[in-house]
Amino acid sequence: MVIGTEGGKCEFAAKQRGLPVITKADLRLKRPNPTYRLLWQPLNLYDSLNRIIGAFVMGDAQKICFVVMGFGKKTDYESGRLLDLDATYEAIIQPAVETSGYRCIRANEILHSGVIDVRMYEMLLRADLVVADISTGNVNAVYELGVRHALRPFSTIVMKEKQGKLHFDLDHTATFMYEHLGEDIGSREAKRAQADLGALIGDISENPRPDSPVYTYIPFLRQPTFTDEEFEKVLVDAEEAQEKFSTLLTKAEEAADASDHLTAAKKFKALLEMRPQNPYLRQQTALHTYKSKQPSEPLALMRALTILEPLEPEKSNDPETLGLSGAIYKRLWSHNDDPATLDQAIQYYEKGFELRGDYYNGENAATCIEVRAGLQEDENEALYDRMTAKKIRTTIVEELLSVADSAEFAERSDQVWVYATLANCLFALGQNVDAQKFETLFFEQKPADWQQETYQTEKDKVLKVHKPEG
Repeated sequence: MVIGTEGGKCEFAAKQRGLPVITKADLRLKRPNPTYRLLWQPLNLYDSLNRIIGAFVMGDAQKICFVVMGFGKKTDYESGRLLDLDATYEAIIQPAVETSGYRCIRANEILHSGVIDVRMYEMLLRADLVVADISTGNVNAVYELGVRHALRPFSTIVMKEKQGKLHFDLDHTATFMYEHLGEDIGSREAKRAQADLGALIGDISENPRPDSPVYTYIPFLRQPTFTDEEFEKVLVDAEEAQEKFSTLLTKAEEAADASDHLTAAKKFKALLEMRPQNPYLRQQTALHTYKSKQPSEPLALMRALTILEPLEPEKSNDPETLGLSGAIYKRLWSHNDDPATLDQAIQYYEKGFELRGDYYNGENAATCIEVRAGLQEDENEALYDRMTAKKIRTTIVEELLSVADSAEFAERSDQVWVYATLANCLFALGQNVDAQKFETLFFEQKPADWQQETYQTEKDKVLKVHKPEG
């Protein structure tokens, strides 16, 4: 078996020899399966092999494509959705670029540090093609797109997720669109977008036309020139930096998937030291720090709060930061029984649910509010809390039933959490038959141990308040 990018050099070479191929995009989608997880681990090695084979096949004259975009999971504040930008790169951009014969270098936030910023500008000037994904309104990607438009009249592709808003004056710029299902990308959409992006790259390569508004509106402007000296070294340095960061990120995510939270916390902390301004890395470091419960759960929770401080949770509108803060205070409350701590957890969860309407913040808000109802001395306050919790769960169930009935649901990567949330909300609403049905569907997804533990913990809390009849 050969692992390679769909349509890439490894796949081409394997097919010439009649060998079976599993693409990197396929492998990523199958990663929850233990067998495919074993194959995923050395994937960076295969990536390196791809580049070596590509250099051999294509020779030194291989064109360069520079990809500017964020990484990890980021919130799109315009739509309130969380998008996995790594899925966009691995399932769409990289295979489309490499199939088109380009050497693909993803850099953006990975290379933003000190002197390397100088090389970033060199790459933006010298790259034969730039693909800029401006989904989630990523400030760095938008800024670098502007620099590219100022430096080169041709060969720049702007792309973004379908539901996001076009920022600034880009609404008159041709933009390639793709669509996420939940956080991830469905396999059909990945294949469609990969093929269409590849066709667009082919067209631009063969028929270069001005795509920069700068050179369109100032036609007499001359493109700056740059010598070839040290440019190859810039490329090699960029690839090495990308490789180092990607390898560490993969190890961190593998540790997280394996519920090895202590290792995951250390890896994400190392990544955070490389990119201290990145909110995703800070959120992941805080998450796995408190989940590690080391050296004790209360200390781990306090350290996680300290890690989140630069994101200013009290002022934040980021549902991820709010959800994490709510989770930390909810667990702290179980240690100190302080009503103010429970109120703080509710405040964060409710704000996150109001901003994005997501089921994670909503279900946790309902659970905490219901716990508070049992502590209220004023019966009217208790009744208000119980009604609020019921209203939140009813809203969640209506929305998730619609999601589960949709044609695209089979391609969503969060099916296990949709079923878990529906089961728990329906148990709380007294609809036990339907709840059992979704609980069965949850276990049929073969959730990881930590996912089963999380589900059972939340179910126990629900059943403690809503004891089944009979």
